[in-house]
Amino acid sequence: MTATAALPASSSDTTRTAAIEREIEHARTRGSLQHIVVPPCPALLARLQAVMDAAEPDLNEVARIAASDVAMSATLIRNANGPLYNVGQPVQTVGQAMNRLGLKQTAAIMTGFLVRNAILVDNRHLRRFWERSAQRAIAMTFIARQLPGLSPDLAHTYGLFCHVGMPVLLQSVKGYGSTMVEAAARIDRSYVATENFNHRTDHAVVGALVARVWRLAPAVMAAIRLHHDLESLGGEETESEVQTLIAAGLVAEHLVRRQEAQLPERDWTDHAPAALAWLQVDEGEVAQWGEDLSASLNAF
Repeated sequence: MTATAALPASSSDTTRTAAIEREIEHARTRGSLQHIVVPPCPALLARLQAVMDAAEPDLNEVARIAASDVAMSATLIRNANGPLYNVGQPVQTVGQAMNRLGLKQTAAIMTGFLVRNAILVDNRHLRRFWERSAQRAIAMTFIARQLPGLSPDLAHTYGLFCHVGMPVLLQSVKGYGSTMVEAAARIDRSYVATENFNHRTDHAVVGALVARVWRLAPAVMAAIRLHHDLESLGGEETESEVQTLIAAGLVAEHLVRRQEAQLPERDWTDHAPAALAWLQVDEGEVAQWGEDLSASLNAF
């Protein structure tokens, strides 16, 4: 059985997310994920996660974490002085940058910096991987603010980590670079089907493993695992929060690709109606979101 075998539906004693957790753990210990090497979660990111999980996050601790890495401090200051936040005199310190960005945006930028430096991508098959991940995260945050009940923080994390399985597979699995080329070119089967045919796993499963090892929110882990299982959108077997993340992620990916004048992916062509129906929005609203996001996405 491959790591993409069908998952049990929800019942009184289980949930889709719990089933995914069991699937990932089984594949990690006895299945196709045994030889996948997941970089450890950076210590600074673990500290940041702990601070942000508190009912009242300690601003001073966030500032100390930021100041402990010169390059991360510089990233915060650069973002605070960038076109999205540049008002008045340029900021010169981490504290000034945090005041201008706000706590949640500060944490989001720090998270992106720490993840990017923990999982390095130096491969021609994934050019601009983290830039596009950051764009997707920004789009997800924006979309979450248009929808009732979806946490912008959760949405940002999902957008950032959605395809994290790809660089991890590149680092762990011989021949995965060639698989990426083949998967993108084939029209007879999906991208993840080609990954599974060649390697008995795929980037959605490996991405969910990263999310589990790094202790990301269970909903984010489940959404990463299911982000290509779009036939289930609107069904009753998956938690609504997970489905909203998946549907919003499909829209975010579409907007990022449109910004770069790329053709829509097959997932969007096949499943956009179901995603829009789940989110209760129409194509006109999505087009307006694209206009509103244009300046933010162009910053990369």
